[in-house]
Amino acid sequence: MSVKSVSIRIEKEMLDKLSYVADYEGRSINSHVLVLIRDSINRFEAEHGRIEGGIRADSNVKPAKNGG
Repeated sequence: MSVKSVSIRIEKEMLDKLSYVADYEGRSINSHVLVLIRDSINRFEAEHGRIEGGIRADSNVKPAKNGG
């Protein structure tokens, strides 16, 4: 699997809140962003049909430490 890096611009307050939520879920910010991306892809595919490609949306996401 080829892993790519993406940079985003984000307000400090939003990043602080994202960090808080990620920590609460027992994840790094990176892992939490991957969860959000996975959920977005799953919602899109549920409404519009499967997007072609071999990778599963959940293949690069760690589960929450607290079971969430």
